[in-house]
Amino acid sequence: QVQLVESGGGLVQAGGSLGLSCAASGSIRSMNTMGWYRQAPGKQRELVASAASGCSTNYADSVKGRFTISRDNAKNTVYLQMSNLKPEDTAVYYCYTRIWSGGTYWGQGTQVTVSS
Repeated sequence: QVQLVESGGGLVQAGGSLGLSCAASGSIRSMNTMGWYRQAPGKQRELVASAASGCSTNYADSVKGRFTISRDNAKNTVYLQMSNLKPEDTAVYYCYTRIWSGGTYWGQGTQVTVSS
């Protein structure tokens, strides 16, 4: 089992910046990919960014050039730095990790609200 605890998020004006972090505990050696999904009201959950254990990263087209994912394996933490935020970035952001056996664990979610 892996436990994920998110922090960060909040309210920011359009064009502003915000950072999220997600600390993992438990069976951390089982973790492969770590990353972030988001879900806006009335929409499906979508992948925002991911970082594999080998540190390769992947981004949704909508956030490329604005969001940066990073991973500190020594601290078992993944970060998401968001800049030039837009109202359409408003969503609940969920940290996740996919373990080597294929299972997925989720954080509790943190609200990001971007005002226009």
